[in-house]
Amino acid sequence: MNRRQLRDYTFKLLFHVTFYENGELEEQLETYLNECMFPEEGQLLLIESEKEELKTRFHAIVEKLPQINERIGQSSEGWKPERMNRVDLSILRLACYEMDYDAEVPQKVAINEAVELAKKYGGDESPRFVNGILSKLVRAEETPYLTE
Repeated sequence: MNRRQLRDYTFKLLFHVTFYENGELEEQLETYLNECMFPEEGQLLLIESEKEELKTRFHAIVEKLPQINERIGQSSEGWKPERMNRVDLSILRLACYEMDYDAEVPQKVAINEAVELAKKYGGDESPRFVNGILSKLVRAEETPYLTE
């Protein structure tokens, strides 16, 4: 499984987070991974090591969701994460995780891949919305804080 496929599967798992309570996430994860044993057309049959990689990544992101949601909220003027489209929010969460916690993924790559996911799974405005929020996150990091 390459990085793009891992990202796609991770996005689908993160989408579950928007529907279920934390106590139900492990069961949803297992159900999803079992479904990967019978992939739909165009999907891969995941081997055990890939499932473990996906589980590890999913748990790492879920653990960081409070920080990730805070970052998204700071960059989305007038849009709290709870009010966002679930597809867009899941994509933003994944991209923020990659930008902030995955040293193997350059920020520009995380943004580009998030926009591609938005084109594939989101609505007409999703790519522009996702790109705008993530660009604000990057600009906020690049702007030096003024001290008195």
